[in-house]
Amino acid sequence: METENLFKNLLQEKYPTRQAVCREIINLNAIINLPKGTEHFMSDLHGEYEAFLHILNNCSGVIREKVDALWADSLSLKERDEICTLIYYPREKMNRMKREGRITEDWYRLMLNYLIELAKVVSSKYTRSKVRKALPEEFGYIIDELLHFMPDEDNNQILYHKKILDTIIGIESSEEFIIALAELIKRLAVDHLHIVGDIFDRGENADKILDLLMKYHSLDLEWGNHDILWMGAACGSDACIASVVRNNIKYSCIETLENGYGISLRSLTLFAEKTYPDLPPMEAALKAISVILFKLEGQIIMRRPEYEMEGRLLLDKINYENGTIESEGTVYQMKDTFFPTVDPTNAYVLSEAEQEVMDNLRFAFVNSHRLHEHVKFLYDKGCMYKCYNGNLLYHGCIPLDEEGNFDGVKFGGCIYTGKSYLDYAEKIARKAWSAQASQWDLDFMWYLWCGRKSPLSGRNVKTFERTFITDKEAWHEETNPYYKHYYSEKTCNMILREFHLYSDISHIINGHTPVKTEKGEKPVRANGKLIVIDGGFSKAYHKTTGIAGYTLIYNSHGMRIKAHQPFESVEKVLEENKDIESTSKMFETEPHRLLVGDTDDGKKIKEDIQVLTHLLESYKKGKKELF
Repeated sequence: METENLFKNLLQEKYPTRQAVCREIINLNAIINLPKGTEHFMSDLHGEYEAFLHILNNCSGVIREKVDALWADSLSLKERDEICTLIYYPREKMNRMKREGRITEDWYRLMLNYLIELAKVVSSKYTRSKVRKALPEEFGYIIDELLHFMPDEDNNQILYHKKILDTIIGIESSEEFIIALAELIKRLAVDHLHIVGDIFDRGENADKILDLLMKYHSLDLEWGNHDILWMGAACGSDACIASVVRNNIKYSCIETLENGYGISLRSLTLFAEKTYPDLPPMEAALKAISVILFKLEGQIIMRRPEYEMEGRLLLDKINYENGTIESEGTVYQMKDTFFPTVDPTNAYVLSEAEQEVMDNLRFAFVNSHRLHEHVKFLYDKGCMYKCYNGNLLYHGCIPLDEEGNFDGVKFGGCIYTGKSYLDYAEKIARKAWSAQASQWDLDFMWYLWCGRKSPLSGRNVKTFERTFITDKEAWHEETNPYYKHYYSEKTCNMILREFHLYSDISHIINGHTPVKTEKGEKPVRANGKLIVIDGGFSKAYHKTTGIAGYTLIYNSHGMRIKAHQPFESVEKVLEENKDIESTSKMFETEPHRLLVGDTDDGKKIKEDIQVLTHLLESYKKGKKELF
């Protein structure tokens, strides 16, 4: 009762008069009848900073579509290309043009007019208040004036507009003003960004991507298996640390570790050179950290029988006499059996020197200030899954059995399936980052990276076989039955209902698995209920996919899948105004234009309107009691 009274008092303090309540009801009703903002979905960035930056700057082609819609009949393709490049990279483009002697006062005036006209278009679906909040502080008032001027019968407003531009050019503020307008256009073109996992992996600049995302105006992150691996490493999990180091050496991404996060590999490389003197330094380091990793993984598997991963215990199965190993009932030839730090009678114990290497690496990971800033951001903005505006977003899978039912895992005497499993996984992942983290929590971070029924991995990872076994048949990584059943609309509806999503226009947005376009695979599955948007940014996957992956745009008209060709370079864009080649396919058009009132925020606003309507009735009747 006290809480209810406090709520009533606070409500009356905020809206002390009938007029104040009326004003707010009018304002909120206007907001819910505006068009729904544009959502931009991206996934599997894999550290490819330049490609990500460009897709972020061109909003998956939304900017170009707006430019073409405005000026396709009045400007040449070359002129429109130049406007787009100016919006994507305003400072870099103008610096290049100045060096070429191509910038004049007339050019400034022309571009300012174009950008103001485009800014009017992209701001039209927002309230003036929201647009003002997006304006850069240094030019906010002037841009607000330029966006909302209207011609009058005496052309006073046109003259006013012209004088503002003349002054901007005259006091040599054109470049900063153009930059401010370009940033405003990009900000308003996309209302909210979803990153559906895997910022980290093979690319060298995941740290730069995170720096960029930390400045973004509105976003959420769904953790991917590579993200959780780095998070586990920052939490202090030795197995996660060893996996991160191994991946970065194997895929030549050491720059992220050493330059991005200040994590030195010196102790590892010195140990590796001494242990494997016949190998080149980085090959020796890769072998050394691989052996350490397989020992650490073995320790976890033996410590956690509930993971049911005993089949991954291979280091003690090596036959040193004939150079073979038995895996899953088959004997395979080994590429290499020189493992001087492995005791065949106690294969999973680190040697004293290996333990020293791990102690040094752990110290570096848990004390990297920049890494911890980025991991904190992943925890603050991230989650295992997200229900947003009627859609379900997750990176990997919802583990299913062969019949397509939810598959269970048993931890701590409890069985978890479907939503309860993902909720449990998120709870433990967050605990691993806390001061109360236990060994169980740290081990579970490794399990989420590569566990047999991990919702982030979704496959039986075979790193050992791919490293040390010659026969590629042993490399096959069996995937979770989810990836067989997610083509079924019935299965997708079952999953959506599990997460309390019942709308006919609800979808699953999934990352993680590259869409093999060359083999005829399509990103839209299960009669439109599931969309796979593995961004395919990693250059290593381009041969497999045939393109550079997909992104998704969801606006007031419906959903569009965007297919992208490989990105060449920012330099190419600046030099030739060469945009990334993308094709767009609208696969779902809504029967009526979606409004703010149809979104999650809109539902909350409608609840506020109901409360305010009660308050208004109370004021009309002259009552102090609200309800």
